[in-house]
Amino acid sequence: MIIDTHIHLDDERYREDFDEMMKRAHETGVEAFIIPGAHPGTLERAVELAEAYENIYFAVGVHPYDMESFEEVDFERYAAHPKCVAIGECGLDYFRLEGSEDEKASEKKRQDYVFREHIRFAKKVKKPLIVHIRDASHDAKMVLIEEGADVVGGVLHCYNADDELLSLADHGFYFGIGGVVTFQNAKKLINILPRIPQEKLVIETDGPYLTPHPHRGTRNEPSYTRFIADKMGDLLGMDSAQIESLTSKNAKQLFGLR
Repeated sequence: MIIDTHIHLDDERYREDFDEMMKRAHETGVEAFIIPGAHPGTLERAVELAEAYENIYFAVGVHPYDMESFEEVDFERYAAHPKCVAIGECGLDYFRLEGSEDEKASEKKRQDYVFREHIRFAKKVKKPLIVHIRDASHDAKMVLIEEGADVVGGVLHCYNADDELLSLADHGFYFGIGGVVTFQNAKKLINILPRIPQEKLVIETDGPYLTPHPHRGTRNEPSYTRFIADKMGDLLGMDSAQIESLTSKNAKQLFGLR
């Protein structure tokens, strides 16, 4: 059985065939799903799904790309929901920084503020973090350490295979492995995967994005976790059943799932 620890089931691209997609997931052994909070506009859909399906959970947070909406979210209300298991996704993303150097510095400062606020709230409500990091490994690592995020821990969603972040395993952080590990050009992640403590590995799709081989170019969905598990098994010298058992146990430990 597999737990998809990061799947945007609240995305509009899943509405038309939602039940059929969930059936495929069940048939391929996916036992639970966590919807990350990314934008205020989809949070109510996430709650709706979590209330309708016993095995769907959600998190409350604001993606760095949507940080201007941060103040719109009633974090207290969402975090109090019994199906809310984490805070995020939140973090730092410098990939799309634009404008002058002063403008970029200003955006970095704003991202830093919003990220720290997520961490402080997570510590307040004692829930783990779902962390998004892109082109900002050092800064994100320092923020997590400075804010004492090890108190709640969390997952480095779509782990970017940066050596510098490996030490966060000692600060209570897990590493989300998704479809990228099946890409032919993912040599960095393929090489570093065996160095990640096995008790810190979890599986995610990040659907509808980052569809694994052999379905690249199509909408990602939870049933495709089997390709991720197969590839991880190949790289770690384990069979898929062992990977599924290991990562599900880890996910339950991190998110407090039954």
